[in-house]
Amino acid sequence: MNKTSGHHESGTPTLIDNFDRRISYLRISVTDRCDLRCIYCMSEDIKFVPRSQLLTLEELYRVGKNFVDLGVSKIRITGGEPLTRRNVMQLFEQLGQLQGLKDFTLTTNGTLLNRYAAPLKAAGINRINISLDTLRADRFLRITRKGDIRATLDGIDAALAVGFDRVKINSVILKHHNHDEVADLVRFAQDRGMDISFIEEMPLGFVGDHDRATVYYSSDQILMDLQKYYQMTPTNESSGGPARYYRVNGSPHRVGFISPHSHNFCDTCNRVRLTAEGRLLLCLGQEHSVDLRRVVRAHPTDDEPLRQAIIDSMQIKPKGHEFDLSAKPVIFRHMNATGG
Repeated sequence: MNKTSGHHESGTPTLIDNFDRRISYLRISVTDRCDLRCIYCMSEDIKFVPRSQLLTLEELYRVGKNFVDLGVSKIRITGGEPLTRRNVMQLFEQLGQLQGLKDFTLTTNGTLLNRYAAPLKAAGINRINISLDTLRADRFLRITRKGDIRATLDGIDAALAVGFDRVKINSVILKHHNHDEVADLVRFAQDRGMDISFIEEMPLGFVGDHDRATVYYSSDQILMDLQKYYQMTPTNESSGGPARYYRVNGSPHRVGFISPHSHNFCDTCNRVRLTAEGRLLLCLGQEHSVDLRRVVRAHPTDDEPLRQAIIDSMQIKPKGHEFDLSAKPVIFRHMNATGG
């Protein structure tokens, strides 16, 4: 038997890499386009992938279905901003029907949730992560280059009103940009019954706005800042991703830290990412990938070659990444093209 395939006790096939990590989580980028231009995500003059090179919604569904058939139980839809993709609700509705999919989630900037929150809940999305890096309108405009904070705040309210299992805030923290707001962001989330995760900036692509080494603000420093205001109690809870969680003042709501620099989470990595153009990325911080678009289009009615390509891809999933903030980016794809 191929080392990178096996069966769970229930008989469901599984994906296991060369380091005995079971892959149970697929992040699907449905577009590299976005209605914002966040300074840590992309350059201001970014060139998007021609639409003809993107996987169709039908192809995205085929890939997602085959991953679930191979034992993946969590799918997160990302972008760019996924809700800007035309007719994207068709994909949510189809994936939401898959047997074996236990956790179906979305990452969004929230600007379109006023329109989509209720249909997403009906389609089967159970958790939503919403990007919010600041509570100040002027800083929001600076960080997003073009955004109106009111649209995102309204989107958060719409998501909370619909009643997803969890609505979580994601905040990328940059020194001298928003690092002084971490306590306020926690209070904002706690007051609304939400979790929040703080994220160290990922050094992907050239963003042209700042020197990443000078704006780097570690999870450890954020935790120290928060401990001035809150009692932070570590917990071993997991949401299926890389975050380390704390409880605040005994609250049921959590503060998470996603720390690709200061607390490398590679040893327990259970994730792969599908880009909107069909590249299966085996690691966030490496270029190891498999062209699933080529496989899907060469075999439009036969899923077996696709399943085998996914199984074989486990052979090249690397042990981990090492980010160096002092060096020029060695990963040239931007965050919007990586899948959140």
